[in-house]
Amino acid sequence: MSIEAIKNRMPDYAKDIKLNLSSLANEDVLTQAQFWGCALASAMAARNEFVINEIASEAAEHMSAEAQQAAKAAAAIMAMNNVYYRFVHLASSQEYKTMPAKLRMNIIGNPGVDKQDFELWSLAVSAINGCGMCIDAHESELLKGGMSKEQVQAGVRIAAVINAAAAIMDGEQAFQMPMAAAA
Repeated sequence: MSIEAIKNRMPDYAKDIKLNLSSLANEDVLTQAQFWGCALASAMAARNEFVINEIASEAAEHMSAEAQQAAKAAAAIMAMNNVYYRFVHLASSQEYKTMPAKLRMNIIGNPGVDKQDFELWSLAVSAINGCGMCIDAHESELLKGGMSKEQVQAGVRIAAVINAAAAIMDGEQAFQMPMAAAA
C-alpha cells in the first residue's frame, strides 16, 4: 500500500490533489526520513484512517521504527500545543502570554531523532492545525539549525497535500453514508 493507493482513490474532481500527490515523489530537498516523517505526522494530524494506514505502510519502508514513533509523537504533542498556543495567540488578554503553560512537552527536548527532523514534522502538523505561534517557533528553529526555506516549504507542501487527501477521503466517506442508508 502507498501514496499510489491514495491517488487511486481520488475522485475525478480532486485531480489537482492527485497530481500533487504524484509530484511529491519528485521532492528532492528533504532526506527520506524528513519526507516520510512529514507525511506520517501530517497523516496522523489529518486523522483519516485510510490515509494514515497507507502513509504508515510506506513510511515503514523508509524510516526506522524510532523515527516513525517520533513522527507520531510530533503529531501528538502538536495536537495539544497547537490548541493551547493558538489560544494564547488569539486571546485578547495579553496576560496569557506571560503565564506558564503547565503542559508536559518533554518529547520536544528529547525526540529520539535528529532535532531538525522533529522540528520539521512539528511544523507540518502546526500548519495543518493552523497555529501561527507554533509555525513561527518551529520555522525559526529550523532556519537557525541550518535548514533552507526551500526545505521548510517542502515540509509544509507535504502537509498541505496529505491534509487535502485526507479531507477528500473524509468527505467522500461522509457523502456515501446517506446514499448507503437510503438504499
